[in-house]
Amino acid sequence: VSTAVVEPYNSVLSTHSLLEHTDVVVLLDNEAIYDICRRSLDIERPTYKNLNRLISQIISSLTSSLRFDGAINVDITEFQTNLVPYPRIHFMLSSYAPVISVAKAYHENLSVAQITSGVFEPGSMMAKCDPRHGKYMACCLMYRGDVVPKDVNAAVRNIKTRRAVQFVDWLVGVSKFYISATDGGTRG
Repeated sequence: VSTAVVEPYNSVLSTHSLLEHTDVVVLLDNEAIYDICRRSLDIERPTYKNLNRLISQIISSLTSSLRFDGAINVDITEFQTNLVPYPRIHFMLSSYAPVISVAKAYHENLSVAQITSGVFEPGSMMAKCDPRHGKYMACCLMYRGDVVPKDVNAAVRNIKTRRAVQFVDWLVGVSKFYISATDGGTRG
């Protein structure tokens, strides 16, 4: 949902610069974030303030390992090492779960398995796409809060067993899932 005629042009014209001058790019799409605000946060007409709050939560989660200790923690530089197979393929699709309204926050009790499955749902993607119709090259799952590595490993094992997530077959010898858990903040 472009609010300005130039938004698509800005995206297209910035791509070359992003290819040449960045190591990792996190994709965020206004339309996807508008939909998440409407559907998950019960905001009928989301404003840029609503979008920016959600985006700041996502970026805060991505950088949480810089601020909090954790049982299994990933340094932000490891995104490039583990998720970028070739220098020009460095665009990360981000996802976040659970996204729930303040009214529901204290009533929802989701398991690690439910949160993990939720991350791969199209409605959790921060860019408008359906990953069920494509394949992942690699995946980094980041958890915050009261999360036990045993539960995380069980959730990932369940996803692998069900083949809920498809990976490309041309990246041989690469571990497909990277997991990080920090003590700070809330689960998700």
